[in-house]
Amino acid sequence: MEVAILSERTIRTVKSSAPILRERGVDIARRMYEILVEDEDEDVKALFDQSHHGEAGAQPRALAGALHAYAENVDRLDELVPMIERIAQKHVALGVLPEHYPVVGRALLGALREVLGQAATDEVMEAWAEAYEFLAGILTAGEHELYDQRRAAPGGWTGWREFVVARVVRESEAIASFHLEPADGGPVMDFAPGQYLTLRLDVPGHGPLVRNYTVSSAPGRDSCRITVKREDAPPDAPHVPPGLASGFLHDHVGPGARLQVRAPAGDFAYQERDSCPVVLLSRGIGLTPMLSILETLVEGGSARPVWYVHAALDGRHHAMKERVRALAAAHEAVRSVVFYELPAEDDVQGEDYDVAGRITLDWIKRSLPVDEADFYFCGSKDFMQMLALGLRALGVREDRIHFEFFGPAQDLYA
Repeated sequence: MEVAILSERTIRTVKSSAPILRERGVDIARRMYEILVEDEDEDVKALFDQSHHGEAGAQPRALAGALHAYAENVDRLDELVPMIERIAQKHVALGVLPEHYPVVGRALLGALREVLGQAATDEVMEAWAEAYEFLAGILTAGEHELYDQRRAAPGGWTGWREFVVARVVRESEAIASFHLEPADGGPVMDFAPGQYLTLRLDVPGHGPLVRNYTVSSAPGRDSCRITVKREDAPPDAPHVPPGLASGFLHDHVGPGARLQVRAPAGDFAYQERDSCPVVLLSRGIGLTPMLSILETLVEGGSARPVWYVHAALDGRHHAMKERVRALAAAHEAVRSVVFYELPAEDDVQGEDYDVAGRITLDWIKRSLPVDEADFYFCGSKDFMQMLALGLRALGVREDRIHFEFFGPAQDLYA
């Protein structure tokens, strides 16, 4: 697809709007989502995860950051390649199609005009209309390529594919695993460990919900596994009932249930290197991508030394304990270290867990091969923030730091 070139006038005008986007970007993003929710196009409404659109929701902040980055770097698009690739992966997971872009564009321009008020001159609005069409063209081309890859891959698919829940395993007090098999009996396309599936959940009385769940199993099988924590009510989204999607899965989805699933997507994934060590750090439900990577390394007979370091609140909240033990026992290169932040009276150190308290940078510095390892991590925001900032402070190279964070990455560096 041939993409038009932005005019110099548009580049200057959009770039000059970067400061106000930094200041008012969240307001613009939030208003854009409100306009989309008010729209009568049900297909477009279903693309947006309402649980992330509250007063302090992650999605408006992520969009605001993307808009500001685009305005600031509109004359240096090479700086935006990682962001554009990440957005394209997200769009393919949601099923965004070329016909959706005009609807979203109208909502964005409408939000810009409302929020900016007198600053939204004809020149500014014309420039942003051109800039939006330009970016939409880039994204559409990239997404077309990703759809083609999924269509051509063995066991691949586009659109929704029906999967059957083969079994449900209770992993901890709040976490359960759902083992999924294609209803058509066909294979499941290979994916990169760390990627996620998109599920459509038809919750009675609430309409369709679209949610992403990281695959917690290794690729190369005729089934896959997602591991889901029952979520509490989101404090920043009072219009969404407590844990609506996760509660539905936990309470109403059992063996034999059928779910609509999109192909694996996501830009966070394990990267094969030489024989340097791999450190997998997780807290709580953040173990899902780490477990997929661990299973992949063990089942593939990797020669890389592996540290699997996981933090749970206590034994009742420690998910996948036996699975990790089995994997560590099956591969001499794997070392597992478990932290219990608040061990219960019946939790036995040396049997149930190894270290009491939280994972700290001091422990990482003393116990792990900081100077040579690749680090992968996922967990709560404070855990992620500690590692994102701390590993850099310990001198770990940027290209050796990999993380999964469901929100704007800049939040970790605030």
